[in-house]
Amino acid sequence: MIRILIIDDEHKARNILHHYLVDHIPEAMDIRQADGVDAAIAMLGEFSPDIVFLDVEMPVKSGFDFLVEVKSPSFDIIFTTAYNQYAIQAIRFSALDYLLKPIDADELKGAVQRHLDQKASTREKEELYQNLVRNLGKKDTRDFKIAVSSAEGAHFFVIDDIIRIEADSSYAHIFLTEGKRFTASKTLKHFEEMLEEYSFVRIHKSHLINPAHLLQVNGDHSIAVMRDGSQVEISRRKKEDVKKLIKTK
Repeated sequence: MIRILIIDDEHKARNILHHYLVDHIPEAMDIRQADGVDAAIAMLGEFSPDIVFLDVEMPVKSGFDFLVEVKSPSFDIIFTTAYNQYAIQAIRFSALDYLLKPIDADELKGAVQRHLDQKASTREKEELYQNLVRNLGKKDTRDFKIAVSSAEGAHFFVIDDIIRIEADSSYAHIFLTEGKRFTASKTLKHFEEMLEEYSFVRIHKSHLINPAHLLQVNGDHSIAVMRDGSQVEISRRKKEDVKKLIKTK
């Protein structure tokens, strides 16, 4: 059974989400609402939710202000927001969950299921929330630190540290500068979508590269040589894209 707190300044938005939770989340046993950060914090004195649905953009105090004031939440947070690319990127880079308004019932069910399935420790969740707060203090999204959970815990690194990412079924091997490497429990598609706007290129069904670390390609443009010495296969249909990358370097 799940205890839920909805924090949103819009009465209609709270009621719609409450309705969806009742209709689609049988595990929800106690659903409460707060119309702002101060009301929510006061409520936490006598109510311990498992999940907080937190609106990002609210007057007076934002959802991120709530996160700063709570500091070490014992509950999971699922952010809710209208389209705000900066906020969404900060949340995604911190490996946290969000739902775009208007909320879709299937996406809501998926977010709650991820809560039920998640195995992150309290310490790891705290690190992820702290990373989000740090990211929000940056002026450029390229300076955001990416948080990735693995079997060894959470890892944090900046975009420019990534040399390449290699698919391995539903996992991805991330190769960083200074010979660092670890395996993330996310697909290559996940990272492709996250990093597309930063010029990362998928040169093969199994390989995503950072062009900043591309040194050269072989004569027939079938192999890319990366800064760490690794050689990455280039698919036939991606050869022209790689040729363009080399010309711009």
